[in-house]
Amino acid sequence: MRIVLLGYMASGKSSIGKKISKSLNTSFIDLDDYIIEKEKMSISEIFSEKGEIYFRKIEHKYLKEILENFNNFILSLGGGTPCYANNMELIKQSNTTSIYLQGSVPTMTKRLIKKKAKRPLIASLEDDKISEFIAKHLFERRFFYEQANNIVKIDDKKKSEVALELIKLLN
Repeated sequence: MRIVLLGYMASGKSSIGKKISKSLNTSFIDLDDYIIEKEKMSISEIFSEKGEIYFRKIEHKYLKEILENFNNFILSLGGGTPCYANNMELIKQSNTTSIYLQGSVPTMTKRLIKKKAKRPLIASLEDDKISEFIAKHLFERRFFYEQANNIVKIDDKKKSEVALELIKLLN
């Protein structure tokens, strides 16, 4: 089983991925954590010291490495991963099942305002600007996200409910 979870930040890719990996007795890989381990730097440090172009290049490199060298996994991507460097095509051609965890603008806004300080992309935004920022991002990324094999709506659901829905979908 090779599962790739994609979606916007705070859609629950990592926490849900961990839950379903335990239930399905499968390895869990968080692409951002994998990058941090390989680069010996946090994602924020990579962005600030080496820039987004460098980050997107290594993100593609490590995504490809995982898809070529690992079997039987649940892989959680960064929110932007599918949108750069032909990554969505790579995923689609790699014998995986991709699942888009789809959240509405109000749901994502509600989740992100609580975690704003930990999210470099929105940390400096005023709370009343976050919804507009998310709406713009989701509009830009929808084309990539909707290429996933499956779309699971997360609005008004607890992460445990979404995990159960994914487990049923995968069995």
